[in-house]
Amino acid sequence: MLYQRFYESRLLQMVKPNKVLVLLGARRVGKTALIKKTVQQSTEEVIFLNGDDIESHALLERQSEVNYRNLMGKCRFLVIDEAQEIPGIGKKLKLMVDTIEGLKVLITGSSAFELHDQVGEPLVGRMRTLHLFPMSQLEYSQAENAFQTHSLLEERLIFGSFPELGQMSGRTEKTDYLKELVQGYLLRDILAFEGIRKRDKIIALLQKLAYRTGTEISLEGLGKELQISKNTVEKYLDLFTKVFILYSVPGFSRSRDNEITKMKKWFFIDNGIRNALINAFQPISAREDIGQLWENYLHAERSKMLHYRGFSSQIHFWRTHSKQEIDRIELVDNEIQAFEFKWKTEKTRIPTEFQKSYPEAVFSVIHRDNYLDFVLGHSQK
Repeated sequence: MLYQRFYESRLLQMVKPNKVLVLLGARRVGKTALIKKTVQQSTEEVIFLNGDDIESHALLERQSEVNYRNLMGKCRFLVIDEAQEIPGIGKKLKLMVDTIEGLKVLITGSSAFELHDQVGEPLVGRMRTLHLFPMSQLEYSQAENAFQTHSLLEERLIFGSFPELGQMSGRTEKTDYLKELVQGYLLRDILAFEGIRKRDKIIALLQKLAYRTGTEISLEGLGKELQISKNTVEKYLDLFTKVFILYSVPGFSRSRDNEITKMKKWFFIDNGIRNALINAFQPISAREDIGQLWENYLHAERSKMLHYRGFSSQIHFWRTHSKQEIDRIELVDNEIQAFEFKWKTEKTRIPTEFQKSYPEAVFSVIHRDNYLDFVLGHSQK
């Protein structure tokens, strides 16, 4: 089954003259395939460079207006894949868009740390950033009916939604692919940073986060378990975020004494990455972590939908020291929407302390019978 990516029919129109459009995302989420389709759709001449190609480095090495004008000729559309691999790319692009009238630039990057460090300051006011995620239900639903989606749900909870998985058959092939993705690409990106040499600590930290998905994390506690400092844990978590492995969700509070706010929850951008780190590919019927899989999946799918549709909301969880909790809080224009995630359809009441503190909040329970409304952005019933 062929699925169209969300930006596939939009990207070409989003590239503007004398601006740089940045497409960020983890390795293997489909950035290269997407920009190649964009190039094919273009009626303009396009120069396509690859940051992993030494010849592309050589073409851009001499940072001069004359060199870049000679490179572009009459062409006014430049595409660079994995642009973070080209030294000084930010200043080079700034010179190009400032001096070559009508030049449109589209670049991709798999490391927000490297790319933003290089292009952020030089391209202030000249850059727009988009994020590409693993396949979203928003994209799947363009080609699937509800029956097909429900039949594939358990597989996606286990193996995730990286695009290439759709071309594979069998658990073994998918398992091997995800293990190779984690070991060969994502960990390589982390270890490439200067000063990161402790591969065993990196893997151990990621595995602990995988086992504790959806629970509040103590950085000091993790540091003691791994025999590294709290600052080192923070450094590693920052790197994991910037190479698109995971992200954090803070606690929600309006200054009530009983509410937890100091610790965050950490979630993976994709269930397949999480499961590959701990080699957990058993079927749902044989698992004890279905609650974690379901929560990670719903957080990820909801966040993809909100980003793609351009909705702005603050995301939190809510928990008290007396252990009342809500899985997800969304703040939109100061309105509070509260969501509790349940794998099984069961009657769930709003926590009494939350209802007392925030009587204006809208509360919904998300389960297998209604989750599509939640991840596709439809109103809750």
